[in-house]
Amino acid sequence: MSGDAQALTAAAFIFLGAGFVKGVLGMGLPLVAMGLLSLIVAPAQAAALLIVPSLVTNLWQLAMGPSFWALSRRLWSMMLAIAFGTWLGGGLLASDTSGRAELGLGVVLALYAILALAKIRWRISPGAERWWSPIIGAATGLVTAATGVFSVPSVPYLEALALERDDLVQALGLSFTVSSLVLGIGLARDGVLGLSLAEKSALALVPALAGMYAGQWVRLGVSAARFRLWFLVGLLALGLHLALHRFV
Repeated sequence: MSGDAQALTAAAFIFLGAGFVKGVLGMGLPLVAMGLLSLIVAPAQAAALLIVPSLVTNLWQLAMGPSFWALSRRLWSMMLAIAFGTWLGGGLLASDTSGRAELGLGVVLALYAILALAKIRWRISPGAERWWSPIIGAATGLVTAATGVFSVPSVPYLEALALERDDLVQALGLSFTVSSLVLGIGLARDGVLGLSLAEKSALALVPALAGMYAGQWVRLGVSAARFRLWFLVGLLALGLHLALHRFV
Protein backbone atom coordinates (compact mmCIF):
# COMPACT_ATOMS: atom_id res chain seq x y z
CA MET A 1 0.00 0.00 0.00
CA SER A 2 1.43 3.38 -1.01
CA GLY A 3 1.97 6.24 1.40
CA ASP A 4 -0.98 8.18 -0.01
CA ALA A 5 -3.26 5.15 0.30
CA GLN A 6 -2.15 4.61 3.89
CA ALA A 7 -2.83 8.25 4.72
CA LEU A 8 -6.30 8.09 3.14
CA THR A 9 -7.12 4.89 5.02
CA ALA A 10 -5.94 6.43 8.29
CA ALA A 11 -7.99 9.57 7.58
CA ALA A 12 -11.11 7.46 6.93
CA PHE A 13 -10.75 5.72 10.30
CA ILE A 14 -10.10 9.07 12.00
CA PHE A 15 -13.32 10.53 10.59
CA LEU A 16 -15.19 7.36 11.52
CA GLY A 17 -14.00 7.74 15.12
CA ALA A 18 -14.58 11.50 15.19
CA GLY A 19 -18.11 11.02 13.87
CA PHE A 20 -18.71 8.35 16.51
CA VAL A 21 -17.70 10.78 19.27
CA LYS A 22 -20.06 13.41 17.84
CA GLY A 23 -22.84 10.86 17.65
CA VAL A 24 -22.46 9.97 21.34
CA LEU A 25 -21.78 13.43 22.76
CA GLY A 26 -23.32 15.79 20.18
CA MET A 27 -19.93 17.44 19.62
CA GLY A 28 -16.23 16.63 19.30
CA LEU A 29 -15.79 15.91 15.60
CA PRO A 30 -13.46 18.88 14.88
CA LEU A 31 -11.47 18.32 18.08
CA VAL A 32 -10.85 14.64 17.41
CA ALA A 33 -10.35 14.97 13.66
CA MET A 34 -7.96 17.96 13.82
CA GLY A 35 -5.92 16.41 16.62
CA LEU A 36 -5.48 13.01 15.00
CA LEU A 37 -5.15 14.23 11.40
CA SER A 38 -2.35 16.58 12.50
CA LEU A 39 -0.35 13.49 13.40
CA ILE A 40 -0.20 12.49 9.72
CA VAL A 41 -0.59 15.74 7.73
CA ALA A 42 0.07 19.45 8.26
CA PRO A 43 -2.60 21.27 10.32
CA ALA A 44 -3.62 23.36 7.30
CA GLN A 45 -4.35 20.21 5.28
CA ALA A 46 -6.11 18.66 8.26
CA ALA A 47 -8.36 21.72 8.52
CA ALA A 48 -9.10 21.55 4.79
CA LEU A 49 -10.06 17.86 5.00
CA LEU A 50 -12.36 18.70 7.90
CA ILE A 51 -14.40 21.37 6.10
CA VAL A 52 -17.10 19.28 4.38
CA PRO A 53 -17.71 16.77 7.22
CA SER A 54 -17.77 19.56 9.78
CA LEU A 55 -20.03 21.81 7.72
CA VAL A 56 -22.55 19.09 6.84
CA THR A 57 -22.76 17.51 10.31
CA ASN A 58 -23.11 20.91 11.99
CA LEU A 59 -25.77 22.03 9.53
CA TRP A 60 -27.58 18.82 10.39
CA GLN A 61 -27.22 19.59 14.10
CA LEU A 62 -28.36 23.17 13.51
CA ALA A 63 -31.43 22.10 11.53
CA MET A 64 -32.57 19.59 14.15
CA GLY A 65 -32.89 22.16 16.96
CA PRO A 66 -36.07 23.97 17.95
CA SER A 67 -34.91 27.60 18.25
CA PHE A 68 -32.92 28.65 15.19
CA TRP A 69 -34.39 32.12 14.77
CA ALA A 70 -34.40 32.92 18.49
CA LEU A 71 -30.78 31.82 18.85
CA SER A 72 -29.75 33.70 15.71
CA ARG A 73 -31.23 36.92 17.08
CA ARG A 74 -29.59 36.34 20.45
CA LEU A 75 -26.14 35.34 19.17
CA TRP A 76 -25.83 37.38 15.98
CA SER A 77 -23.00 39.57 17.32
CA MET A 78 -21.00 36.48 18.34
CA MET A 79 -21.48 34.88 14.92
CA LEU A 80 -20.47 38.07 13.13
CA ALA A 81 -17.38 38.37 15.32
CA ILE A 82 -16.46 34.71 14.66
CA ALA A 83 -16.57 35.38 10.93
CA PHE A 84 -14.56 38.59 11.33
CA GLY A 85 -11.93 36.98 13.57
CA THR A 86 -11.53 33.96 11.31
CA TRP A 87 -11.15 36.18 8.25
CA LEU A 88 -8.79 38.54 10.07
CA GLY A 89 -6.55 35.63 11.02
CA GLY A 90 -6.64 34.20 7.49
CA GLY A 91 -3.34 32.85 6.28
CA LEU A 92 -2.06 31.79 9.70
CA LEU A 93 -2.56 28.09 9.00
CA ALA A 94 -1.54 28.27 5.35
CA SER A 95 1.67 30.18 6.03
CA ASP A 96 2.86 28.12 9.00
CA THR A 97 6.11 26.26 8.33
CA SER A 98 7.60 26.34 11.82
CA GLY A 99 5.21 24.03 13.67
CA ARG A 100 3.48 26.96 15.36
CA ALA A 101 0.04 25.75 14.30
CA GLU A 102 0.68 22.25 15.65
CA LEU A 103 1.88 23.69 18.95
CA GLY A 104 -1.13 25.99 19.15
CA LEU A 105 -3.49 23.14 18.30
CA GLY A 106 -2.01 21.00 21.06
CA VAL A 107 -2.36 23.82 23.59
CA VAL A 108 -5.99 24.46 22.59
CA LEU A 109 -6.94 20.77 22.82
CA ALA A 110 -5.25 20.39 26.21
CA LEU A 111 -6.80 23.61 27.52
CA TYR A 112 -10.27 22.56 26.40
CA ALA A 113 -9.88 19.16 28.09
CA ILE A 114 -8.58 20.68 31.33
CA LEU A 115 -11.42 23.19 31.56
CA ALA A 116 -14.00 20.48 30.87
CA LEU A 117 -12.45 18.03 33.36
CA ALA A 118 -12.32 20.75 36.02
CA LYS A 119 -16.09 21.17 35.66
CA ILE A 120 -15.85 24.89 36.27
CA ARG A 121 -19.29 26.43 35.86
CA TRP A 122 -19.46 30.04 34.75
CA ARG A 123 -22.63 32.01 34.36
CA ILE A 124 -22.98 35.05 32.12
CA SER A 125 -25.77 37.46 33.03
CA PRO A 126 -28.05 38.77 30.25
CA GLY A 127 -26.55 42.24 30.69
CA ALA A 128 -22.98 40.98 30.38
CA GLU A 129 -23.82 38.78 27.42
CA ARG A 130 -24.25 41.81 25.20
CA TRP A 131 -20.59 42.73 25.70
CA TRP A 132 -19.05 39.29 25.96
CA SER A 133 -20.58 37.78 22.81
CA PRO A 134 -18.54 39.78 20.26
CA ILE A 135 -15.35 39.42 22.34
CA ILE A 136 -15.72 35.65 22.60
CA GLY A 137 -16.67 35.45 18.93
CA ALA A 138 -13.58 37.35 17.78
CA ALA A 139 -11.33 35.23 20.01
CA THR A 140 -12.92 32.04 18.66
CA GLY A 141 -12.37 33.26 15.11
CA LEU A 142 -8.68 33.95 15.71
CA VAL A 143 -8.18 30.55 17.36
CA THR A 144 -9.98 28.93 14.43
CA ALA A 145 -7.77 30.71 11.90
CA ALA A 146 -4.60 29.72 13.76
CA THR A 147 -5.39 26.11 14.70
CA GLY A 148 -8.44 24.91 12.75
CA VAL A 149 -10.32 24.25 16.02
CA PHE A 150 -13.40 26.32 16.78
CA SER A 151 -14.38 25.05 20.25
CA VAL A 152 -12.33 27.50 22.33
CA PRO A 153 -13.55 29.74 23.83
CA SER A 154 -16.96 29.34 22.15
CA VAL A 155 -18.04 26.11 23.88
CA PRO A 156 -17.33 27.21 27.49
CA TYR A 157 -19.00 30.54 26.74
CA LEU A 158 -22.17 29.03 25.27
CA GLU A 159 -22.35 26.63 28.22
CA ALA A 160 -22.13 29.67 30.54
CA LEU A 161 -25.31 31.12 29.02
CA ALA A 162 -27.39 28.47 30.79
CA LEU A 163 -29.26 27.47 27.63
CA GLU A 164 -31.65 24.55 27.62
CA ARG A 165 -29.99 21.32 26.45
CA ASP A 166 -31.56 21.35 22.97
CA ASP A 167 -30.85 25.06 22.56
CA LEU A 168 -27.22 24.56 23.60
CA VAL A 169 -26.74 21.80 21.02
CA GLN A 170 -28.29 23.99 18.34
CA ALA A 171 -26.21 27.02 19.40
CA LEU A 172 -23.06 24.89 19.10
CA GLY A 173 -24.19 23.82 15.64
CA LEU A 174 -24.70 27.47 14.66
CA SER A 175 -21.29 28.53 15.97
CA PHE A 176 -19.46 25.60 14.36
CA THR A 177 -21.26 26.10 11.05
CA VAL A 178 -20.18 29.73 10.84
CA SER A 179 -16.62 28.85 11.84
CA SER A 180 -16.21 25.99 9.37
CA LEU A 181 -17.80 27.94 6.51
CA VAL A 182 -15.56 31.00 6.91
CA LEU A 183 -12.49 28.85 7.57
CA GLY A 184 -13.18 26.92 4.36
CA ILE A 185 -13.51 30.13 2.36
CA GLY A 186 -10.24 31.38 3.85
CA LEU A 187 -8.38 28.14 3.11
CA ALA A 188 -9.66 28.22 -0.48
CA ARG A 189 -8.52 31.84 -0.80
CA ASP A 190 -5.07 30.91 0.51
CA GLY A 191 -4.72 28.04 -1.95
CA VAL A 192 -4.90 25.24 0.64
CA LEU A 193 -8.40 23.96 -0.14
CA GLY A 194 -8.03 23.18 -3.80
CA LEU A 195 -10.08 20.78 -5.92
CA SER A 196 -8.13 17.69 -4.83
CA LEU A 197 -8.49 18.34 -1.09
CA ALA A 198 -12.10 19.43 -1.56
CA GLU A 199 -12.87 16.06 -3.18
CA LYS A 200 -11.12 14.21 -0.34
CA SER A 201 -13.01 16.30 2.20
CA ALA A 202 -16.29 15.37 0.51
CA LEU A 203 -15.33 11.69 0.59
CA ALA A 204 -14.50 12.02 4.31
CA LEU A 205 -18.14 12.82 4.90
CA VAL A 206 -19.04 9.15 4.37
CA PRO A 207 -17.10 7.70 7.34
CA ALA A 208 -17.98 10.76 9.45
CA LEU A 209 -21.71 10.21 8.94
CA ALA A 210 -21.34 6.45 9.44
CA GLY A 211 -19.53 7.06 12.73
CA MET A 212 -22.09 9.64 13.79
CA TYR A 213 -24.96 7.24 13.11
CA ALA A 214 -23.20 4.46 15.05
CA GLY A 215 -22.51 6.85 17.94
CA GLN A 216 -26.16 7.90 18.12
CA TRP A 217 -27.16 4.25 18.30
CA VAL A 218 -24.54 3.39 20.95
CA ARG A 219 -25.53 6.45 23.01
CA LEU A 220 -28.76 4.64 23.94
CA GLY A 221 -26.82 2.00 25.85
CA VAL A 222 -23.75 3.72 27.31
CA SER A 223 -23.14 6.25 30.03
CA ALA A 224 -22.59 9.54 28.23
CA ALA A 225 -20.87 10.96 31.34
CA ARG A 226 -18.35 8.11 31.50
CA PHE A 227 -17.73 8.23 27.75
CA ARG A 228 -17.18 12.00 27.97
CA LEU A 229 -14.66 11.50 30.80
CA TRP A 230 -12.54 9.11 28.77
CA PHE A 231 -12.92 11.29 25.68
CA LEU A 232 -11.53 14.29 27.61
CA VAL A 233 -8.66 12.27 29.08
CA GLY A 234 -7.70 11.10 25.59
CA LEU A 235 -8.05 14.61 24.22
CA LEU A 236 -5.77 15.94 26.96
CA ALA A 237 -3.13 13.31 26.15
CA LEU A 238 -3.36 14.07 22.43
CA GLY A 239 -3.10 17.82 23.03
CA LEU A 240 -0.04 17.42 25.27
CA HIS A 241 1.58 15.16 22.69
CA LEU A 242 1.05 17.68 19.87
CA ALA A 243 2.28 20.56 22.04
CA LEU A 244 5.33 18.88 23.54
CA HIS A 245 6.63 16.25 21.14
CA ARG A 246 8.88 18.72 19.33
CA PHE A 247 10.65 19.47 22.61
CA VAL A 248 11.22 15.94 23.89
